Amino acid sequence: MVEDREPGRVSERPEGSRIGEGDVAFRHIERSVSKELFRRNPNVLVSTLDVVETSQPVAERPRRPEWMKVRAPSANDRYFDVKKLIHGAGLNTICEEARCPNIAECWGRGTATFQILGETCTRACRYCYVNSGRPNDPPDPLEPLKLAQTAFQMGLKHVVVTSVDRDDVPDRGAGHYAATIRALKARLPDCSVEVLTPDFLGVEEQALATVIGARPEVFNHNIETVRRLHRAMRGGKADYDRALWLLQRAKEVADYPVLTKSGIIVGLGETNDEVVETLRDLRAHGVDVVTIGQYLQPSANHATIDRWVHPDEFRWLREQGEALGFGSVFAGPLVRSSYRADEQVHAAETGRGAVAY
Repeated sequence: MVEDREPGRVSERPEGSRIGEGDVAFRHIERSVSKELFRRNPNVLVSTLDVVETSQPVAERPRRPEWMKVRAPSANDRYFDVKKLIHGAGLNTICEEARCPNIAECWGRGTATFQILGETCTRACRYCYVNSGRPNDPPDPLEPLKLAQTAFQMGLKHVVVTSVDRDDVPDRGAGHYAATIRALKARLPDCSVEVLTPDFLGVEEQALATVIGARPEVFNHNIETVRRLHRAMRGGKADYDRALWLLQRAKEVADYPVLTKSGIIVGLGETNDEVVETLRDLRAHGVDVVTIGQYLQPSANHATIDRWVHPDEFRWLREQGEALGFGSVFAGPLVRSSYRADEQVHAAETGRGAVAY
């Protein structure tokens, strides 16, 4: 914990820091790796993260930093058991759909983040690998029960549920979220539930009442990036201020102490000063938990990576978040919104504070 700091006050930048500069510009090149292949062999992610190209000759191209390396699944962990359970139930996970770099670690720990409402998103954010387009099928009414049973078999104590955007569904999927939360609480009475929701465009108030009415312990909606880049990265349907409003309104709607949470991706062209401004905005809207992690370009068709953010900068950003009064700040190159989500909640509830990875 950082001592003797007033809420809202941030520390000075470390001397010699390149805070706010775009260190190295580069882009990833796309490997012809289909999602189905990734489902069958998620180890492929380890190699695709290595493929970095710049305009420099091959011999002079900068390798990805040491701190961005991820491990392959081990026969000694629970990875393959989790994979078998999830695929056997016909469920989706954001771990696979978004090609998360932490899949080996998280599944090896026996955890996963479930993705409901199908595989196809009605949005097309420039940083996200999830399929976008027109969904072919309505939400599966049995999915909440299947998910709850799988979570029970996995022995989860904290369950994270996210989804694609479903602008094609009248309630934007809010009822499906509520059904999933209730199914989890019925099957696992002692587990906590975290939902990472879309923005419920056009039906925000009704959707919040529906989702919060099912009483999840954590309500998460990711701001994703700074105000200046928000529309360019998220498209015309998304709105920075509406995201802030949604997070604040979730607390106002709840008749119990729900934790609110949001995540920021860095390396998209923002400055660290802008990240701190976003942290201030989130805290001003009552957000309790925040995550900050490095953007990884999933294909040549996605936004290019502006820079590798150094671990020292993540530590600096963590300190800023802690000084602003967040209950928990998880910041690090490989941190994702649901990364060690159970620990994030515990840190916020116990006052453990900021954590860097």
